[in-house]
Amino acid sequence: MATTDLTSALERADHAGTAPLPPAAVEAMHRPELALTVPAEVVAAVTVHESAAVRAAELAAKAATGVDLPALDIRAWEFAEELMAGARATLAAAGRLDLIGVA
Repeated sequence: MATTDLTSALERADHAGTAPLPPAAVEAMHRPELALTVPAEVVAAVTVHESAAVRAAELAAKAATGVDLPALDIRAWEFAEELMAGARATLAAAGRLDLIGVA
């Protein structure tokens, strides 16, 4: 019986899929010019920064409605800001802040 339960659980997991990436992350992943001209860690930093910026903006918009954010959303917002700061540091060290629109 355990095998049947495991099999059905695996089948359900196969159909569950994963959450979609934010549009900014998808766009960043499809920038072949970055992959060809920039080191991988810089490409990764751009992707992380753009994905985290989208999440931070979503949470900022949610907070702007006047509804109190749950602690989990507050932590997610803090984490997004931390990710953006780390990505900015990587890009600054590489001299490529221009890739995220920072002059």
